[in-house]
Amino acid sequence: MKRLLCTVLLIAGTAQAQTLLDPTQPPPESRLLPQSDVPAVPAGPQLQSVLLGSRGRAVAVIDGQTIRKGEKFNGAVLVEVRKNQVVLQNGRNKQVLTLFPEPAHK
Repeated sequence: MKRLLCTVLLIAGTAQAQTLLDPTQPPPESRLLPQSDVPAVPAGPQLQSVLLGSRGRAVAVIDGQTIRKGEKFNGAVLVEVRKNQVVLQNGRNKQVLTLFPEPAHK
């Protein structure tokens, strides 16, 4: 009798667990958006943070790496640090990374 009761409870518990929704999944409404309206992930390195010290110390966090002014990131030197952007220079090529880039317009 105990075995039958355990089996029934096990089956009932399994059926109940299958009806639960995963709370980490995006809401169903998000799947209704056309793919063209979904913003594209920018290519290239991403500026994540800028730290400007009172004594001239300037640090940027690019793709999770902390880089001080004058140090290299992927072969380019961090030559300028501003409050919301930095400049990387690799030879004659300069690349400006912005902390809050403007959204792409259609």
